[in-house]
Amino acid sequence: MSDNPIAGGAPPPHLRPWFYATKPTRFTRFLRTFIPWQMVRFAVINLKMLVLIRRSHKGLSHGRNA
Repeated sequence: MSDNPIAGGAPPPHLRPWFYATKPTRFTRFLRTFIPWQMVRFAVINLKMLVLIRRSHKGLSHGRNA
């Protein structure tokens, strides 16, 4: 018996070719490290969260004017 799991047949699921993610492009890597773009994305995500929270709180009466 061998201690190598690959020698026994098919490789484990996490080592199969279809598991690997695609390699990011140069532009993708640039955007991931470009601080101004990160600040824009941060602002957009926070605005989306504020809108979502406002919508969820709009329907609650909290006992006021009820």
